[in-house]
Amino acid sequence: MRLTYMLLAGLVASGSAHAALDNKAAEALMQKDGCAACHAIDKTVVGPAYQDVAAKYKGDSKAAAMLVDKVKKGGQGVWGPTPMPPNPQASDADIKNLVDWILTLKK
Repeated sequence: MRLTYMLLAGLVASGSAHAALDNKAAEALMQKDGCAACHAIDKTVVGPAYQDVAAKYKGDSKAAAMLVDKVKKGGQGVWGPTPMPPNPQASDADIKNLVDWILTLKK
């Protein structure tokens, strides 16, 4: 019985380490990693609004992995002719957390 509680506590603790970002934490990551220079939550800047990204990929089970890769390596053509530069300075964890948060946004 004690082992069951320990395992359950471990699962709860590990799940909380990967909890979704709140808006304040996400905005801090956007600033830290330079995303805010080209993106905003609710309006197009140089790149698309994050709400538009979420709407475009809603229900796409492969979207998160694809977007993480695109943020890291850069891309072009999906949102027009302006390329998105690669972001090698951003950690994989930051990118994944930010992409997961973006995909939760609604207009």
